Amino acid sequence: MAAALAAGLATLGEGAPVFQGVDDLWMSAMRGSPDDTVTGLARALDVLGGPLGMVVPLVLTGCLAVYGRWRSGVFVFVACVLANVVVVLPVKQFVDRPRPLEPWILVGGGSFPSGQVFTVTTLAMAAGVVLFPPAARRWWWLFAAVLVGATMWSRTWMHAQWLSDAAAGAAMGAGVVLLLWSAFARLLEEEAVRAAAGRLWD
Repeated sequence: MAAALAAGLATLGEGAPVFQGVDDLWMSAMRGSPDDTVTGLARALDVLGGPLGMVVPLVLTGCLAVYGRWRSGVFVFVACVLANVVVVLPVKQFVDRPRPLEPWILVGGGSFPSGQVFTVTTLAMAAGVVLFPPAARRWWWLFAAVLVGATMWSRTWMHAQWLSDAAAGAAMGAGVVLLLWSAFARLLEEEAVRAAAGRLWD
């Protein structure tokens, strides 16, 4: 998170940030058209980081609460929904980095960090924490990394954000979940003990 925030600060002031050359080089490789098949795939991936990325954690929170796992539900809600409002939106407004020219989809103001990548990262990581036992998480982390990488690609392919914006979104999302996981560790461990004893509702 510190590295992502430092990158955001580097975009402020006069002149281009030191990593703008890398962003330009990556963007020059993102060649295609708004109507080709690859762009269709990019749009599909982008949906998860958009409105669907807010609906899924709310549904997951509700399902966890119904099964008595309210501690996990609170963790998912804070990591995936509240953090998006408290972390991403203020940083976007403060940095206010211009987006690449002529994006292929409708975008709002502020390119840094990528809210879509942040959303997918927090959702994938939070789901791994609450849905999988420790032994199975290694496979889920691999899937999550591929999903986040694909979302980063989709945002840059559609010229909606710079590569550094996407990387910052992933770094901030991962940082938020790791910090919250540590903060919720005691509650989640207590929930696991209660679940093993069949006492979630006690």
